[in-house]
Amino acid sequence: MLVGVAAETFPGERRVALVPAAVPTLAKAGCQVLVESGAGVEAGYPDPLYAEQAARIACTRPDVFAQADAVIQVLGYGANSTAGRADLSLLRRDQILIGFQDPLASPAAMREMAVTGATTFAVELMPRITRAQSMDAMSAMSTVIGYKAVLLAAATLPRMFPMLMTAAGTITPARALVIGAGVAGLQAMATARRLGAVVSAYDVRPAAKEQVQSMGARFVELQLDTSDAEDARGYARVQDETFYKRQRELLGRVVGESDVVITTATVPGERAPLLITTEMVAAMPAGSVIVDLAADRGGNCALTRPGETVVEHGVTVLGPVNLASTVPYHASQLYARTAVAFLLHLAREGQLGRNQDDEITRETLVTLGGEVVHPGVRRALGLDPLPAAAGAGRRGGV
Repeated sequence: MLVGVAAETFPGERRVALVPAAVPTLAKAGCQVLVESGAGVEAGYPDPLYAEQAARIACTRPDVFAQADAVIQVLGYGANSTAGRADLSLLRRDQILIGFQDPLASPAAMREMAVTGATTFAVELMPRITRAQSMDAMSAMSTVIGYKAVLLAAATLPRMFPMLMTAAGTITPARALVIGAGVAGLQAMATARRLGAVVSAYDVRPAAKEQVQSMGARFVELQLDTSDAEDARGYARVQDETFYKRQRELLGRVVGESDVVITTATVPGERAPLLITTEMVAAMPAGSVIVDLAADRGGNCALTRPGETVVEHGVTVLGPVNLASTVPYHASQLYARTAVAFLLHLAREGQLGRNQDDEITRETLVTLGGEVVHPGVRRALGLDPLPAAAGAGRRGGV
């Protein structure tokens, strides 16, 4: 099998889907690698490094798509509406595409992908099961995002994070609050703690308490009914506005006592819940910083503007988007490891993507044989469920 690596076309994207160190792993599995010239330069991986690992270099993007049996990207068309549509004309039937696709938020793009006949996998749909951990690209990127969010906050906050005892007196530590104890939130807690902040955290899922405490942070408990807060995949469920209103009321005091607030709360395929109102921002200490990691989903803060910095009531609100791309060297390494593990899993299962008896394949598969096959994406498109023969359990050769 020939595995293609196309350069990323999303504006400002610096990551590359496959790093040179991953090429020998694929070679051992009988795969050749074809890399678009210059694809890894922005991440710190120039063409000669790929050539040293026996990867072939393609002069043009069409060459990659024309020759590759499988193409690995970081951001596919659904996650790259700005420039990804140009790739549709390069796709062919049964060609395998692996990458972030944002399928639940971009179902129309998935329908366009289906028309090409390509077999599309969305890595953000990876099930949260033990045997899929090595393939979990979302968690890998969330680790980078949580780390970088704290660095942004520390660089913006007009005070230091750690407590310092000096001849000139004692400096009290900054107080950081992390809302959302997923992978990004947990990494943010760990990084803030390493920098010396006093860290608190809140998550709607009661099961997150033990994870928060393992990071050395204090778990904020609110008097809310959270019995239905988590779905079967381990993600937070969307709640009604009555719940969120009460949540904001109870969170207000904790937010008002914080110097830094990092929000990470998102629900797959939904607008991010509004957790911090303008009134809550106004009650924060002057110079405080909010880093809203849900900015590209509408934001957890009422003042958030995606990709911009807003200063209101003396508080700085950062709305970073595509934050993992700002650490492209290691973000690319982590992504490549998950992508290779996933591709090799598909190869081991046989039929490269058509064996939907496997949970990993079934949950991540979005388009197959000219149709959108993922149930969630079909619902978003208003399509009826596929018959059993065409959906789960469908088999066939490439």
